Amino acid sequence: MSVGIDEISFYTSSYYLDLRTLAEKQQTDPEKYYTGIGQEKMGMAAPDEDIVTMAANAALPIIERVGSEAVDTLLFATETGIDQSKSAGVYVHRLLGMHANCRVVELKQACYSATAALQMACALVARRPESKVLVIASDIARYDLNTPGEATQGCGAVAMLISHNPRILSVSPDVGNYTDDVMDFWRPNYRSTALVDGKYSTKIYLRALKKAWEHFTAVSPLQFNDFSYFCYHLPFSRMAQKAHQHLAKLNHCALTPEQIEQQIADTLLYNQAIGNSYTASIYIGLCSLLDHLEADLSGQQIGFFSYGSGCVAEFFAGQIQPGYREGLHTERHRALLAQRQEINYDEYLSLYRYPDPQQGESVEIPQTTQGRFRLAAITHHKREYIPC
Repeated sequence: MSVGIDEISFYTSSYYLDLRTLAEKQQTDPEKYYTGIGQEKMGMAAPDEDIVTMAANAALPIIERVGSEAVDTLLFATETGIDQSKSAGVYVHRLLGMHANCRVVELKQACYSATAALQMACALVARRPESKVLVIASDIARYDLNTPGEATQGCGAVAMLISHNPRILSVSPDVGNYTDDVMDFWRPNYRSTALVDGKYSTKIYLRALKKAWEHFTAVSPLQFNDFSYFCYHLPFSRMAQKAHQHLAKLNHCALTPEQIEQQIADTLLYNQAIGNSYTASIYIGLCSLLDHLEADLSGQQIGFFSYGSGCVAEFFAGQIQPGYREGLHTERHRALLAQRQEINYDEYLSLYRYPDPQQGESVEIPQTTQGRFRLAAITHHKREYIPC
């Protein structure tokens, strides 16, 4: 029995800032962003959008197909949680009308936790093949203004239905793991933006890739040349390019630089348009590959490297299934990106600085999102979500 991803859908914000606009304001060459880090746009959440509304919007087409009674467990992965106690998934559970016997839990380990959720979901389905698990990853990446991280902001959510005999991707049980206690990127409870040592984080990312790969090849019969394409965690697109070149070099790969680039190029396209989405980024990369590559991928092996700062990393494999396009939402994704609204620099600052109650202030939030769900108010310390 195979277990894996039966359906996948992603969502991002209603607004975006073109990095040419940021470069113009900073009086720098736009190619610093377009080529240097491989990013073109970054999603900016509207005042009434957050990780819950994006998650519900990402999962909606899946629930509309299978029905609200079909899912036994909802696993919500995020590193930008909205509450220290209550899972963001419980709000999503209500918004999507899911049944009361569905378990819900939130997972955290920087950008890695969506992969932890995927592996836990596969284990639950392997234990009870009739069950279906909804995995959602949703994040808003924010950094301080006028810092190197500012251009790598973004936001997005991805939803995956995990089942037996999946239509899209059969996930191999063989994994390579690596954990190390490092301080390359972190966000203390008292901060709304992360702290990051960029050069050190890049070094740790590449070291974790090497260690996870070595563990993977020790437990799996698959080798580098068995994979057609690779999906990486995407803090910015250039990071995946560096990582894949590093992995190819470690394996003494005989491919040309162009062939090595071709193994990841299609996975980067959505990320270049929405920016960093933390936990969701690697799986939005999978959406990007499947939505853009015209060739039939049936039967081909995809390598995945998931990285979460601090750090936990994992390399695993998945095989594309015949008929995988039936589980995609390609046209919906294209329409979503086409309908977004570009903002100018002043509008960007307004969204960035939109009041975020820290002391329990009550606020009503105007409707601006184009999505199906919104954050309408915060009253008496309670977040109020409603359908649009």
